[in-house]
Amino acid sequence: MTNEKKAMEAQAHRGKDLSYLTVYPVDHQPDIQYPLIIMLHGYGANMYDLANLAGDIHTKGYLYVCPNAPLPVQAGPGALGFAWNLPGSTDDEQAKRSDLKLSNFLEEVLGEPGRDPKNCILLGFSQGGGLTYRFGLPRPDRFAGLVALSCSMRDPENIKQTLPESRDQAIFIAHGTQDNPERAREAKDFLAGEGYSPVYKEYNMGHEITPEVLDDLVPWIYRTLPPLGNV
Repeated sequence: MTNEKKAMEAQAHRGKDLSYLTVYPVDHQPDIQYPLIIMLHGYGANMYDLANLAGDIHTKGYLYVCPNAPLPVQAGPGALGFAWNLPGSTDDEQAKRSDLKLSNFLEEVLGEPGRDPKNCILLGFSQGGGLTYRFGLPRPDRFAGLVALSCSMRDPENIKQTLPESRDQAIFIAHGTQDNPERAREAKDFLAGEGYSPVYKEYNMGHEITPEVLDDLVPWIYRTLPPLGNV
């Protein structure tokens, strides 16, 4: 880890509906509205899981916000994790409550005073990637780009009903060839069929984010939402 990465500060907060972690850029200036990257973790993880990506993306040009999923789950022996929804659960009301909490959180963060429209990227891994599709595609006015990592698209027919007329939103999809890539290909084909032009990449990996993924993703982020100062 470089000294510059160490200089990035992170602070946990409690929002109206969800706890979240804010990772501040080096030499953070509170009176400046930085381009924002919201990162949704996967099943069994927590708000700290993707925070280290901040140092790999850009240490000075973005503000990073990582919400904590609302549902506690057993992530392993003696380990507590969190989930956005429970696979196989028939509790529709619980799923609706979870969705509402994430929706309220996004409105809370994106509605901050001075926040410019489309000054944000929504990034998700695994279960968080599926939510990136569901919550990001209907909001092209708020998200300049969507990043879906190692995930599938749940309920594409329901998502189809929420799609906007304009289909020029930037989308980056990355998936491992050892991680059931068919589900990512299905999402890519669905998006292409609906008029989108996603960037789609497959990597020789499992269910993970490798340096090779970042080698492609980081320049894409810079093009889609340039860092403050366009460094």
